Amino acid sequence: MRKTAGHKNARHGRQWGAETSTRPLAIMHAKPSGMRIILGYVAMGATVISYTVYMVTMILTMFVNNPDITLRFVIEDVLYLVIVTTLIFSAMVYLVTRQGAMRRFLTHERVPRAVLDEHYAHGYDKGITVLIPSYVEQPKVVAKTIWSAALQEFPDLAVVLLIDDPPHPKNDESRQILEACRSLVPSILDELARPAKRFTEHRNLATKALAGQVHARRSIVARCADDYRAAVRWLDAKADYWPIEDHTDEFFCDQVLRGLARDLRQTEDALNDAVNLHDPVPAERIVQLYNRLVWIFTVKGWSFERKQYISLSQEGNKAMNLNSFIGLMGHRVKREETADGVVLRDVRPGEVPDFVMRDSEYVLTLDADSMLLRDYCIRLVYQLEQPGNEHVAVIQTPYSSYRGAPTRIERIAAATTDIQHVLHQGMTYYDATFWVGANAVIRKRALDDICVVSTEGMRTVRTYIQDRTVIEDTESSVDLGYYGWHLVNYPERLSYSSTPPDFGSLVVQRRRWANGGLLIIGKFFRIVRARRQQGNPVRLGEWCLRVNYMASIAWSSFGLLFLLVYPFDQRLLSPWVVAASMPYFITYANDLKSNGYKRTDIFRIYGFNIVLLTVNLAGTLKSIQQGMTNTKIPFVRTPKVSNRTASPPLYVAMPWAIVVFSCFVLYADYLSANWGNAIFAGFNAAVTSWALVSYIGIWHSIQDMVVGLVRWFFVPVKQPVKARKTDNPSWKDVLYFGDRKMIYESRPV
Repeated sequence: MRKTAGHKNARHGRQWGAETSTRPLAIMHAKPSGMRIILGYVAMGATVISYTVYMVTMILTMFVNNPDITLRFVIEDVLYLVIVTTLIFSAMVYLVTRQGAMRRFLTHERVPRAVLDEHYAHGYDKGITVLIPSYVEQPKVVAKTIWSAALQEFPDLAVVLLIDDPPHPKNDESRQILEACRSLVPSILDELARPAKRFTEHRNLATKALAGQVHARRSIVARCADDYRAAVRWLDAKADYWPIEDHTDEFFCDQVLRGLARDLRQTEDALNDAVNLHDPVPAERIVQLYNRLVWIFTVKGWSFERKQYISLSQEGNKAMNLNSFIGLMGHRVKREETADGVVLRDVRPGEVPDFVMRDSEYVLTLDADSMLLRDYCIRLVYQLEQPGNEHVAVIQTPYSSYRGAPTRIERIAAATTDIQHVLHQGMTYYDATFWVGANAVIRKRALDDICVVSTEGMRTVRTYIQDRTVIEDTESSVDLGYYGWHLVNYPERLSYSSTPPDFGSLVVQRRRWANGGLLIIGKFFRIVRARRQQGNPVRLGEWCLRVNYMASIAWSSFGLLFLLVYPFDQRLLSPWVVAASMPYFITYANDLKSNGYKRTDIFRIYGFNIVLLTVNLAGTLKSIQQGMTNTKIPFVRTPKVSNRTASPPLYVAMPWAIVVFSCFVLYADYLSANWGNAIFAGFNAAVTSWALVSYIGIWHSIQDMVVGLVRWFFVPVKQPVKARKTDNPSWKDVLYFGDRKMIYESRPV
C-alpha cells in the first residue's frame, strides 16, 4: 500500500489507553459452545433465585417482624425495593436477550454464493434505492458512505444523497462543503463508468457466445478470470490512493475496497484453477459471474435538496428529510416558480414532467457516517424474499463500531455499541426488534401502511417516519408492529458506524437517545391493547424487552441517582442484592472479552455511565416536558468535527459534584461504621474520578465550566429578523397570493 502523508500522521494525537488494532470483528458470529449456553441459563437462574430470596427476607425483616415501623421507613424501603427491582429487571433482560442471540448464532448458516447468484439470475426486476441523509457533513465522510453503497452488488441500484444543508450558505466554509457534497455523486459515477462499460460489453459478448451452450469454452472462462483480475486491480488502486487520515479511512480501504477485492480475487483464482485443470464450467455460471461484475460497478445516482422546494417540509430533522423524498417516489412532478420559491407538484394531464421520481420495491436508509460491507444488499434482500418473511418490513444489521479508536472515550463508547449489537440480535429471537436508524432495508409498501398525510399551509406532507421524538426509528418500529409488520436483525456484521470521539459530541448523541422513550412507551401500551382486541396479543417476552428498551434509561438513571445521593438504611444492602447483580456483571465482562475488549473494561463502562448520568437524566426530563406540553423537541445532530466539542457546563460539573459528595458520604459512613454504604461510596468516587480524568479531562472540564459561566452572564443580542416586504407587490405576487397586505392590516369600514 502506498503511504500517503495522511497515513503517516494517522496515529498522531492518540491518547494513552486508546485502541491500537484497527482489525474489525469477524462478519460471522462465533457459534457459542454448549457450556456457554448452559452458563447463560445458570446466570438467569441465579439472578431470579437471589432476587426472590432478597425480597422475601427484606419484606419479612422490615415489615413483618419490625415493631418500630414508621411512615418514613415504609416510604424509604418501598422506594429502595422499587429501584432494586427495576435494576435487576434490566439485568435479567440483558441475560435473556443475549441468550436469544446465542441461540440465533448457533443456528445461523451463511447462504452460499451460488445460491445468491441463482436467486437474482432469472429476470429479477426489483430495485433498491439507497437514501443517505446528510446535513453539513464533511465531504470525505459522506464520500466513503456513498462508495460503500455504490459498490453494493444488486441488479437495480440507485444511490440518492439527501443534502439538507441550507441551500444558500452564509459563509465560505459552508458554501465549500455544500458544493463538494453536490459533486460527490457525479464524480463517483464518473469513476465507475469505465469499468462498468468494460464489464457490460464483455458480459454481452459472453452471453451471446454461450447461448445454447451447456459448458463454457476455456477461452471464455479465462477471459472472465481476466475481468475479475481487472476489477481487483481497480479496487486495489483505489485503496492505494485513498488518503489515510484516521481509523475510519483504514476501515474503508481494508474492509470496503480491499475486502471486495479479496472476495473477487477468490473467484479469479477459482476460474484459473478450472482452466488449468481443464474442468468444465457451466455456461450459466459464467453469465452469473459476469452479472456480478456488472452489478458491482453499475449504479444510478443523484443528489436531492428538499430545502430548495417550498412545497416540501422544512422541519430540521433527519426523519422529514427522508419523508420528503419517500413521499415523491413514483410521482411524475413538475417544477413551478412561485413568488415564495419553487414548488414541486404532480403533473396535470397532457403536461410533460420535469422529473420522473424513481420508485422501487425496497428503500435502504443509510446514515452519512456509516459504511456497508460488500454483500449487505443481496443478503438482506434475499432473506426478505424467502418464504415466511412476507410480513417482514425492516431487515438490518445493527451497526458495529470502527476499531482503532484514537481516544479512550470513543473506545469505551464503541465497546457499548458492540455489546448492543449482540443484544439487538437477541431481540429478534423474541420478535422485539427495533429499527436502528443507521442502516436498514425497508419494504416500500410497509412505509405506505404507516404513512400519515397532513396539510401545512400549501404543503401536503406525507410522514412515513414520525418526527414527534428525536429517536424516530424507535417510534416507527412500534407503528409497523400495529399493522402486523415484523422487524428482523440479520445475524452478521455487515454495517459499521462512527462513534463520537469526545465527550461534547457524545453528550449530544446520548441526550438524543435518552429523549422520547417515555413518550413512545405510551403508544406501545395502546398498541398492546389494540393487538389484544385483534386476536394478536403481544407475548410476554416481547413486552418485557420492548418496555425495557424504551424505559430503562429513565429508571436506571433515576435509580442510580437515588442510590448515589440518598442515605438509605444500611440494612437494605443485603448480600443477596450483590448475588442477584453479580451474574449480570460477570456475563457482561465475558461478553466484552468475546468482542475483543478487556474484562476490566466493565469498570470503565460503569464510570462512563456515571459521567453520562446527568445527560441521560436531562433527556428523560425533556421527554416528560414534551409529553406535558405536546411539543416537538428540536433535532440536534451529533457534531462531526476534527477538534473537541465543548460541553454544557452542567454535564461536566455534575460528575465533579458526584465525586465530592461520594467522598463526603464515604467519610460520614466510615465514622458511623456503615461499611456497606462506605464501600459503595468509595467505589463510586474512585471510578468517577478516573472517568473524569480519562474521558473529559481536568483542563477541558474547567474550560467548559468557565466558558459556560461567561455565556450565562453575557447573553448575545439577537439581530432582528427583517420582515418580508409587502409594499408594492409584483404582479406575480398579486396573481399567486392575492393581496396579502390586507390580511395583516386593519382597514376602516
